[in-house]
Amino acid sequence: MKMIFKHEETKKSDYLRQYAIGKLQALTRRYPFAIKAAVTLKKVPKDYDKGNICGIKLSLPGPEIYASSNENNFIRAINNTVKNLGVLLEKRKLILVHK
Repeated sequence: MKMIFKHEETKKSDYLRQYAIGKLQALTRRYPFAIKAAVTLKKVPKDYDKGNICGIKLSLPGPEIYASSNENNFIRAINNTVKNLGVLLEKRKLILVHK
């Protein structure tokens, strides 16, 4: 699967990139029909409680799916976003199986 990373208002981090790649690879082993992932990591400086946003758009056969999460650190944001994508992919898988 092709992966594209975009950083907004935050420095590029090889650690976060590798962490997200690992999570997405685990997801695509279970759902191999994913074609491309666009990952956006964004820092919102005025959000004092949270403000670390991870958004992931997955290209699949049919419509794309998108999930995002706003947490107090990027690791939690990546984890929650991938978890939400897993739920959406499971629904998509059920639709593909029943066609």
